Amino acid sequence: QVQLVESGGGSVQAGGSLRLSCAASGYTGSHYCMGWFRQSPGKEREGIAIIYVSDHETSYDDSAKGRFTISHDRDKNLLYLQMNSLKPEDTGMYYCAGNRGDSCWLSTSAFNYWGQGTQVTVSS
Repeated sequence: QVQLVESGGGSVQAGGSLRLSCAASGYTGSHYCMGWFRQSPGKEREGIAIIYVSDHETSYDDSAKGRFTISHDRDKNLLYLQMNSLKPEDTGMYYCAGNRGDSCWLSTSAFNYWGQGTQVTVSS
């Protein structure tokens, strides 16, 4: 059973930075995808960034390109999201997601496993 636990959220002023972490357990091998999603009040959960663990191929939502970086430490089983130049519209609950297999795209439908979320609040 895969379990995902996020940490690193908090409150920051616009222009600041945060690094989110996700501790993953239950995975074997490296053929799976992980990602970060955001859900803001009144909105659907949306994909921010994904990474295919075996080759570290990444993909980003347009809102994250140039500001956010997703990375994965296979030895530590940790997923990261480095967020720079934060904007108030980045505010929301950030969820770590994972799946098994080769499917990897920026949609909630691609993922089977979810963490409990960590709150990010960016003030202007």
